[in-house]
Amino acid sequence: MILPIGTRVTAADGVTLPKIGDRITDKSAPPDDGAVREWIGPKSFGYWTELRNWIVEFYPGVFAPDWLYGGRNRGWSLRYKKTRAFCTLVPEYRLFSTVVVMGGAEREKFEERRYVWRPHLVKLYDEAKTYIDGKWLTVAISSADDLHDVAELLTLKRPPPSRG
Repeated sequence: MILPIGTRVTAADGVTLPKIGDRITDKSAPPDDGAVREWIGPKSFGYWTELRNWIVEFYPGVFAPDWLYGGRNRGWSLRYKKTRAFCTLVPEYRLFSTVVVMGGAEREKFEERRYVWRPHLVKLYDEAKTYIDGKWLTVAISSADDLHDVAELLTLKRPPPSRG
């Protein structure tokens, strides 16, 4: 039986099982790699690891990732920030998303390349809410293409330091 997304399932012992997209909300301690892998699943964890490794490779020594607890509804997220936010990785049950805040300069650059981006990303961009600090673009990572899109957005936001 396939259940609609968002349907809550209760186990025989009365415990409510997580649904796709639920956050890690145990505030006792930030999740470690094992907890993240178990929560988001092995495929998503592969993308999670790939993105984290990409950030370390292209921005060596720039960012010290920081776990943030956003309360019972938002749960834990892993923020990359120097003086300004770079991106935030959000582990969700059986998937993960990346939040990229795009300020005015980044939005101009995005618009200049509007017809180069994948239609899915343009749709997410158009639907993202714009706040005073920028447009908060949330990209669910479920494929290598999604991962590539995020890497391109991050490069647009902050070009990697020269490697020479």
